[in-house]
Amino acid sequence: MRETKTVEFKEEITNTFLKTVSAFSNYDGGEIYFGIDDDGNIKGLSDVKQACLDIENKINASITPQPDYTLEVQNQDRTIKLIVKSGRNKPYLYKSKAYRRNDTSTIEVDNLEFSRLILEGKNVKFEDLPCDQQKLTFYTLEKLLKEHIQLESFDQDTLKTLNLYNNNTGYTNAAGILADENHFPGVDMVRFGDSISIILKRVTVEHVSALTVYARAVDVFRDYYQYEIIQGQDRREMYKIPEEAFREAIANALIHRVWDMDSQIRVSMFDDRVEVVSPGGLPPGITEDEYLDGKLSVLRNRNLANVFYRLGFVEVFGTGIARIKELYKESLSQPAFEVSENTIHLVLPVVEKNLDLTDDERAVYKALSRTMLKSIREIMPNVEFGKSKVTQLLKEMSNKGIIQIEGKGRGTKYIRK
Repeated sequence: MRETKTVEFKEEITNTFLKTVSAFSNYDGGEIYFGIDDDGNIKGLSDVKQACLDIENKINASITPQPDYTLEVQNQDRTIKLIVKSGRNKPYLYKSKAYRRNDTSTIEVDNLEFSRLILEGKNVKFEDLPCDQQKLTFYTLEKLLKEHIQLESFDQDTLKTLNLYNNNTGYTNAAGILADENHFPGVDMVRFGDSISIILKRVTVEHVSALTVYARAVDVFRDYYQYEIIQGQDRREMYKIPEEAFREAIANALIHRVWDMDSQIRVSMFDDRVEVVSPGGLPPGITEDEYLDGKLSVLRNRNLANVFYRLGFVEVFGTGIARIKELYKESLSQPAFEVSENTIHLVLPVVEKNLDLTDDERAVYKALSRTMLKSIREIMPNVEFGKSKVTQLLKEMSNKGIIQIEGKGRGTKYIRK
């Protein structure tokens, strides 16, 4: 056993564990083991019964409000397990400060995070707070509602129905995010060349309705990943990357991001992929596995999501990841998802249809690049075959016209066609 974000060891009972009690109560809960050193070695406590009393007294006297915890005594090795549950009455303070876990350490939260804990403790979301701007217009929202759901009239009652306006406090932050002009961030889109040091084009869309941000992002995407096939007199639009997958990625980035952080959604466009990075990790109450498997959907911005749902831009019930995966069902290259504490990173590769490859050929093909020549030495660490078999597989794929071979002898290199 080792220390993690939700597990901490304490060889002795000192006040330092109280910061971690605050952190576990404020976030996802966790366990503190007393009588175990930092390396996980069991040392035991001299008087387990008195130690339990000391732990209880310290928590009850030092943490406000009262956290939800239990103590379990391990008599066999004279250790104590303190189980701290995530609380509802956040923030939980130790010496008037709130704490959080940062990997295996415990640190004080900053002012922004402290404000979020206060809202969470009151069961209030940022999108429900009164917007700093109260002189707002909604021509874009009105136009789209009339187009998509045949709304006959648009007035303040419409905004009330969408939970964007309150008689007592006025427009909410959700209304500000959807207003024609606002102070909120948007999206920063960069088209790269052969490397990230070569920027071919940059488009930043901000301080406008999230609906405008969404539409503009899709337009820029089409400029680079849409093409036409002419068959006789017919023109057929094709996409290197499924447009529906990109739409889902941008819509989800907008409705699930944290809006109290002055940071753009970042879209990086390459020849072989698009990367979308959304500010803010997963909302409380959902794990990474649940998010990636589509087992559970927790909406950070419910009112914003409701508008996108009514317009047909997203499915509210957490099917976005599943829909993206389904769009790549027949592709050799698959989307990738990376979740961190402060971001969600999505990679949408160019679709590569099943090229009738054997399992062994597929393994070698995946080890190759679309943009960079690779030698046998660079391919070998990514496959389980010997050099002679890899060479033979590359030759067979070259004969099929799937890969391109350049150079001779030791200088021979390979690339996907």
